Amino acid sequence: MMLRRWMAAGLVAVATAGVLNAVPAAAERPYDPTAQSLRALGQRHGLYVGTAVDMAALADPAEPRYREIVRDEFSTVTAENVMKWESLEPTRGNYDWAAADELVATARRNGQKVRGHVLVWHSQLPKWLTDGVADGSIDNTELRSILRKHITTVASRYRGKIWQWDVVNEAVSDPWDTPSTLHYKGFWAEHLGPGYVADAFRWARAADPTALLFYNDYNIEAFGSGDPANDKTQFVYDMVKGLLARGVPIDGVGSQGHLGTQYGNYDTLQVADALHRFAGLGLSTAFTEVDVRSRLTDGVQAGDSEEINPRLQASAANFHVLLQACLAEPRCLSFTVWGFTDRHSWVPGTFDDPPQGLATIYDENYQPKRAYQVMKADLIYAGPPYVRMRATPKPRR
Repeated sequence: MMLRRWMAAGLVAVATAGVLNAVPAAAERPYDPTAQSLRALGQRHGLYVGTAVDMAALADPAEPRYREIVRDEFSTVTAENVMKWESLEPTRGNYDWAAADELVATARRNGQKVRGHVLVWHSQLPKWLTDGVADGSIDNTELRSILRKHITTVASRYRGKIWQWDVVNEAVSDPWDTPSTLHYKGFWAEHLGPGYVADAFRWARAADPTALLFYNDYNIEAFGSGDPANDKTQFVYDMVKGLLARGVPIDGVGSQGHLGTQYGNYDTLQVADALHRFAGLGLSTAFTEVDVRSRLTDGVQAGDSEEINPRLQASAANFHVLLQACLAEPRCLSFTVWGFTDRHSWVPGTFDDPPQGLATIYDENYQPKRAYQVMKADLIYAGPPYVRMRATPKPRR
């Protein structure tokens, strides 16, 4: 009896050892999410992680790494410049679609969605248009007709190929502008009045029934704590609420997310609150142009790590705040960086007095920076109940 028990116990031990020894080799190499791309990790939450694309860099045979990162790391792309009016219609009536078409075709090959940027903006307009208005050869009645034709032409060409359109960009002033009271600013408001905003959305919807239509602006990451009359985010909130009340087909609000480490920026709870409040209107949201620039002091330019490291850490913290807030709101559909490498960043050429840079998630040699790793960690470790799958909005009619 004892012998049988001993033998049975021995057989169980041998069998157990056999099972343990038979564990597949794959289990010896545990799942490692850190090896995955931002694109793949975003899919866990239904979040599209995107980048603005410099088409010259994309086409440069000397820049294969640029193309590889665009393809592998991102699930949505935005034209940095080639869909802007001055690029599309440099001379009146003659459109140059080549670069914009190539971006759309590249996205299709890569299985990516496209954010269209931008249909209406006061900047980067063709010279024939601004000169014609200035010299009186184009009056306001004709200008409105020209704007409608442009929106219809562009949105119709890419009908069904654009996921989100930035229909109107940067229509609202800042508290430091003149006058300081917040107002509709820029070329279009000056000549057509604020009603052009609603017109633009209606014309865009008529041209493309399937795209999500966004209002896009900077400095609207969070509501202010001071006077609501000087709170740009509050102005935009009231504006889009009014558009919705009038039946204007606006689907979302894009917050650009251009930040700087030298400023007192926001915390995650402040940013999440703004996203939740826009979502409460039934709107989708997105971060559309995220970068975090730093002052390039003499020490930074000389390679002083004691000056560089704090800036890299502060930059990463700001990327983290915006991404974490986006993850916390299911109607935040996408998170787009405005260029991913310091090698091809708009910041140094725009902010040069004093010089600024270090704004992206990869350095000039395509090495991921701390900001990239922090974004990856946010996507890996976020989960229910506070991070849920993204909503699936339908275009507003």
